[in-house]
Amino acid sequence: MTINELEAQSFHWLVDMLESVEVGLVVLDLDFRVQAWNGFMENHSGITASKIRNQSIFELFPDIPQAWLTRKVDAVALLNTRAFTSWEQRPYLFRFRSTRPITGTEDYMFQNLTISPLAGSTGQVEKICIMVYDVTDIATGKRALERANEQLAKLSMTDRLTGLLNRGTWENLVDAEFERFRRYGHTTSLVMFDIDFFKKVNDNHGHLAGDEVIKHTATTAKSSLRQSDSIGRYGGEEFGIILPETDAEGARTICERIRESIEQSVVQTSVAPISYTVSIGISQLNNNAENHMTWMQQADEALYAAKKGGRNQVVVFE
Repeated sequence: MTINELEAQSFHWLVDMLESVEVGLVVLDLDFRVQAWNGFMENHSGITASKIRNQSIFELFPDIPQAWLTRKVDAVALLNTRAFTSWEQRPYLFRFRSTRPITGTEDYMFQNLTISPLAGSTGQVEKICIMVYDVTDIATGKRALERANEQLAKLSMTDRLTGLLNRGTWENLVDAEFERFRRYGHTTSLVMFDIDFFKKVNDNHGHLAGDEVIKHTATTAKSSLRQSDSIGRYGGEEFGIILPETDAEGARTICERIRESIEQSVVQTSVAPISYTVSIGISQLNNNAENHMTWMQQADEALYAAKKGGRNQVVVFE
């Protein structure tokens, strides 16, 4: 076998390998016209190599971010060095449909890219090779894990029944608000409130109806608050609200709105319609509070005074 025949055979093996490998191979000239397009790219794009040859990549794939790719290719050609991008930086370059089974969660193929310079006989970069790696499985797994972690983090911070902040998370915010007051002296108020005669609700209608009343209380209170306010379920039928930049009278206005809304509403449970009221205590933070626990105790004392005074009322700590 002659040297030319050996070279031809080697070339044939190389072309056969490039056509069958499960990696996309695209060669562009410096005007972004396609010079090579392997089987992977044909299969996923539906465009044959003969049809795409010498065509502008941007005309055939208008979804490709032209400014971004041009910047990448120019840097590779100028520096004569490779560049790498991952799906986390840009999910894909070519908008190929995902070929994963029906159980797959992603619509499009996630891609890692390697962009390499191809020099001619003079040593000057004449073409650019883009290798496209299908990393959909890796990306899908990582995104699913991230979503699961986010959900777990959210569950660890919220009360399952009401969706409000749970006691631990809310109390940490009370502590943070206390420290903010100590540093900057901003006006802020704390609210503690609970459902009047809640034990009777459970005794007369059952715990499921009681849960409906608790959820209604949470929804009604939250709808009366501002985005900057923080409401949490402190425990059982008791709730707490942090009202930043709010003095006692401003807090009273907000709390009266909550109290009246609950007093005028009826919870339609599966057992019976239930009407109920709440008692509310307010403490505007001042320098007499030694720490956030003292501040909470003051709001709780105001709540107790509201209970002792006949319930269904708002009391400010003096």
